[in-house]
Amino acid sequence: MIDYSNCKINIGLEIISKRDDGYHNIESIFYPIPLFDIIELLPNDNGFELIQSGVIVEGKVEDNLVYKAWKLLNQKYNFGGVKIHLHKTIPMGAGLGGGSANAAKVLQMINKEFSLEITDIELQIIASEIGSDCPFFIQNTPVFAYNTGTEFKPSKLDLSGYYIVIVKPELSISSQEAYSGISPQEAKVDLRNIDKIPLSDWKGKVRNVFEKQVFIKNHVLNKIKENFYTKGAVYASMSGSGSSIYGIFPNEIDISTFPSEYFIWQSVISNICNS
Repeated sequence: MIDYSNCKINIGLEIISKRDDGYHNIESIFYPIPLFDIIELLPNDNGFELIQSGVIVEGKVEDNLVYKAWKLLNQKYNFGGVKIHLHKTIPMGAGLGGGSANAAKVLQMINKEFSLEITDIELQIIASEIGSDCPFFIQNTPVFAYNTGTEFKPSKLDLSGYYIVIVKPELSISSQEAYSGISPQEAKVDLRNIDKIPLSDWKGKVRNVFEKQVFIKNHVLNKIKENFYTKGAVYASMSGSGSSIYGIFPNEIDISTFPSEYFIWQSVISNICNS
């Protein structure tokens, strides 16, 4: 079985309060975009096996989110081993949720391959045990995310037809770095109603609160954002805690002026849903 695992961008990201458990309550729009990894999954008599190509996820296999997805589901349903070939094109440490998307897709593929008949609601609950972004990718439609980013309300936002450009320089930002110096505060815009705010009015209103802190130490990110506006972006922002910057454009643009060592990607935005 072969399937495709897309990522997402954050449109707006507000830190509302710090919780007693040490986590933060956030508000953001999670929006799926058509940048994909490819996953092949087959039954395997020899337990779990992972083959990687493209962007390689370093570290122990046991730390990979696709392994954690298989292990968690196998403990619950005892269906046996799998062999997974993961071909990654989504950059890591970019604030795009690529690893979480891979894990969610593996849950869905296993459910289908072994006819487990797990409902989407049950899959979302299981996905929440893997990572905060994972449940979103089960439904894979625009949502208003709140609390710790694991609770959702459907969003009517539709950006289909616009072009999106993502640029990620060769740097990564840890969550600790992004959260350092962040003070929870009231949201500047009610993101639940973002579909009622014209895209042309987002600039200066719809904000990612991590940008101020992250841009101080990583000037190149701010320069990329400014470059997007120079090139005619209707809106530009950092996604998540970085380190990718995206721009939304009315038309396709020339991306050849960005440094070749950067990750650079452009596509028209289309509606994405899981079958």
